[in-house]
Amino acid sequence: MKDLIINLIKKYKWQILIHMIFIGINIYVLTIPAKIVGNMVDLLGNIEENKENILNNTYYLFVVCVICLIVRIIWKYLETYVARAFEKDIKIKLFQRFLKLRLQDIQDIKNGEIMSYFVKDVNEIRSIVWRILSHGERIIFIFIITTYQMAKGVNVYLTMAVMAPIIIAVYLVTKIKSYVEKSFKKAQDRFTDLSEYIQESTDSIRTTKAYVCEKNQLENFIRKNRIVRQSNNTVDVFSNLLSNCTKICFGICYAISLWYGSQLVLSGEITVGELVTFNGYIGLFVTPVDWIPILIARFKRAEISYQRLEKIFMLETEKINTKRIFKTEKLNGDIVIQDLNFNYPGIIDKALENINVEIKKGQTLGIIGTIGSGKTTLMNLLTKLYTVPNGKIKIGGKDINEIPIDVLRNNICYITQDNFLFSTTLQDNISLFREDYHEEEIKESTKKAAVYEDIKSMPEGIHTVIGERGGDLSGGQKQRIAISRAFLKNSTILIFDDTFSALDNKTSEKLIENIKSLSNDKTSIIISNKVSDVKFSDMIIVLDNGQIKERGTHEELINQQGIYYTFFKQQSTKSEVSILA
Repeated sequence: MKDLIINLIKKYKWQILIHMIFIGINIYVLTIPAKIVGNMVDLLGNIEENKENILNNTYYLFVVCVICLIVRIIWKYLETYVARAFEKDIKIKLFQRFLKLRLQDIQDIKNGEIMSYFVKDVNEIRSIVWRILSHGERIIFIFIITTYQMAKGVNVYLTMAVMAPIIIAVYLVTKIKSYVEKSFKKAQDRFTDLSEYIQESTDSIRTTKAYVCEKNQLENFIRKNRIVRQSNNTVDVFSNLLSNCTKICFGICYAISLWYGSQLVLSGEITVGELVTFNGYIGLFVTPVDWIPILIARFKRAEISYQRLEKIFMLETEKINTKRIFKTEKLNGDIVIQDLNFNYPGIIDKALENINVEIKKGQTLGIIGTIGSGKTTLMNLLTKLYTVPNGKIKIGGKDINEIPIDVLRNNICYITQDNFLFSTTLQDNISLFREDYHEEEIKESTKKAAVYEDIKSMPEGIHTVIGERGGDLSGGQKQRIAISRAFLKNSTILIFDDTFSALDNKTSEKLIENIKSLSNDKTSIIISNKVSDVKFSDMIIVLDNGQIKERGTHEELINQQGIYYTFFKQQSTKSEVSILA
């Protein structure tokens, strides 16, 4: 995260530099009106003689205001541009990071927490960048330029005398601000406690009346309400103290300026106009003093967000070469799984134990088992979503850990059980946004997935935009749209993970026949808890509690009359069972 911030500063260094230059020009220009007004005050001593100079100063003041407006527009645009650019680039890098993170590292992160990274935390970083560019730079330039103008243009000693209360004001405001924040947080906690008590009391009003607890409830409410009042009073005291501190300190500044400045005027060291100019300079310090505690508070909030984002950027990423994905090498479809054991990070119990499977290219493997038996876990390892022990899984004779992740996953078409669809066109959903497919190829894949007629009846056909997560489609349509990806993608290995659950038996059988037609040069894996989905497979394994309990063809497993046979009896009609019997 630190490197990202540094790189972004380097990327936008010229915009930041130009912004600083215009901020400096703006602050300098802001000091000119006070000087003009001071000059005009001195000229008012002889209006008739100085009439032309007074008018010229008036025009000059107008021109300065116009210049100030133009300069302000420029630096405002630059600071907004840089802040928004920071936000955009951080979100892009954060999104790229999430795409590359290992599944085992992010599976426990809730969706709401992920959204808070992109919305709240990134916004806090953008906000502090904006405030540093806006408030931070102006505070620095105001203190430097205005102090210089006061000392050089009016009087050094008067400047020193007036700056002392301003420095004290900065210190006091910063200190009191921390007390305001602490007392406000405490008041919020007390108010929350009172609100929860009121809600609980109203919800339990019947119980309260039944047991005659009204007196105790009222006493507790009065006590909690008194605590809330005291907390709010504390907040008000510190808030008023903060506001009055600034006013008092600047009142002292003006008092010193008028008293000491008057002495200097009487002694002839400065003019009345210069004293007016000096007081105008003092007014420029008021707002920056108020900004300092706000800037500190926002910096602390940004620091918390920075630390949260830092944890994400410190997580290990998968080594995916995205540039090579569309020109990847082809893998042989032979799969060998030998003595595979696996348990999820932080969990002692094994999710898979002593798994041994061999699938030849062109074969179809059926995997059946109850929920939680380890079917999906095995596929997650096959696609290397989790770390796989060396030598336990080989594809095409190569250890899975020796195959680049992008090559491995591009050779596998994994149709997951959640059938995730994007809120875009059907064509983009099927092709997964890849432009190297022709529209005819996509249509052909929808025919094989038995969803072509459904798409044809839609308003825009294959170009129809579907709702979020495919909400405009039925469950069966969503599954068949997802399945059409397998018929389109030229992958060596096809995995169907409980893909036919929302389909009727007739449609499922038709799709499985089409899948079998692809299996001449591809390896297919069908995962299901339905016998009808796997019975045509060349080999079937039965998973239970992470172990392979049975294996064989449909007929062999029926004859064994074990777990698979139990599934078959539960899912088949009496006539089908009696025929096999």
